[in-house]
Amino acid sequence: MESNPTRVCELIVGLGDVEVLGVVEEAGGPLVAHIETRVRPPCGGCGGVVWSKGSAPVRLVDLPAFGRPARLVWHKRRWQCPSGDCAVGSFTEVDEQIAPARSALTARAGRWATMAVGRGGRSVSDVASELGCDWHTVNGAVMAWGQALLDADRDRVGGVSALGLDETLYKREGRWRTRRWCTSIVDVTGGQLLDVVPGRDAAAPTEWLEEQPSAWRDDITWGVLDLSGAYRSAFDTALPRAGQVADAFHVVRLANDAVDEARRRVQNDTLGHRGRKGDPLWRIRRLLLAAHERLDDRADAKLRGLLAAGDPRGEVRLAWHAKETLRGLYDIDCPQLAAAYLAELADDLTDADCPPELRRLGRTLARWHTQIVNWHRARVSNGPTEAINNLVKRVKRVAFGFRRFAHYRIRALLYAGRPNWALLATVTPR
Repeated sequence: MESNPTRVCELIVGLGDVEVLGVVEEAGGPLVAHIETRVRPPCGGCGGVVWSKGSAPVRLVDLPAFGRPARLVWHKRRWQCPSGDCAVGSFTEVDEQIAPARSALTARAGRWATMAVGRGGRSVSDVASELGCDWHTVNGAVMAWGQALLDADRDRVGGVSALGLDETLYKREGRWRTRRWCTSIVDVTGGQLLDVVPGRDAAAPTEWLEEQPSAWRDDITWGVLDLSGAYRSAFDTALPRAGQVADAFHVVRLANDAVDEARRRVQNDTLGHRGRKGDPLWRIRRLLLAAHERLDDRADAKLRGLLAAGDPRGEVRLAWHAKETLRGLYDIDCPQLAAAYLAELADDLTDADCPPELRRLGRTLARWHTQIVNWHRARVSNGPTEAINNLVKRVKRVAFGFRRFAHYRIRALLYAGRPNWALLATVTPR
């Protein structure tokens, strides 16, 4: 058992070969420990013995101690080489175990804050409150240590067989609340966020993909997208060998949108106003979008009866049948049969007698025929990408939004990018 009070204090401070000069309890404030190093470094130029030119105190935010905020005052020495021939002259000591250069937090406090915010998903203001310091101090540390971790984790982006792209709203800015978007790049087989790039056009994803090694890109078999022309262009340019897969959920949603648009148009054509509580088509607006096999006999009878009452030309009924027929595409196991089924459906929907909503749907199905049928070959979807986007949105909610894309990107990658957190103890921000 250690009984030397000075040694006990040094053990509690726990910073290696340092000498504790004293501990001050500030009234109503944090505990303040004053330290200095014991090591006299050699001259970096000639390797000779250096002389001390005094010290200057540097106040650092440290981890809480015994439930109270703590500060570490490091009396950093300035050393001088006595050799007149040495080009070094004088220099200030550096000990990255205590704190990196120009850091406002100690190294251990910076790592802890990065773990709490990045891995734990806590808000910066919450961590700053626990440390008893400013929001900017903690955020700067999280950005510095987080970037250092991401740079050091070279194995984080491993082999990918199916890559997904999807957009998320990054922020609204300006007087008119202009929406700014970003694109998530996701390994859909592993469910991992690989990176986040600004915008939702083809430029940024294409540039990111082309920066990756060619061998890595060649291993990607499938590119998954949500019927976005921009992402289709990105895959065409950067991953020409990969097959493209249209996400099944978004394909069926197109048919649901066609049903809804047809219902609203027929509603206005027949009754001259938008849907009201007692209108037949308004009463079945949700039943029209539900999967038919999930409707019981009572709901099915209600659907058919109100369609007969509110759809005199049968346009909504036709749109509903088209939606259910398109859903049946995903019950087919054979890709060749699925291709023939989809081609026939698209051809039928583009007939001049079909409502305009279905003709537009038919043209879309024809244009994306290969990508839709590829689902039957790949059996992959953008579901993992949507799940990752939910994690990123959680980070956004906790932060109450972001102003800078760099902060948004690092926080998202720390939370959903699966970095190797064991590397955090070995990195230092530069």
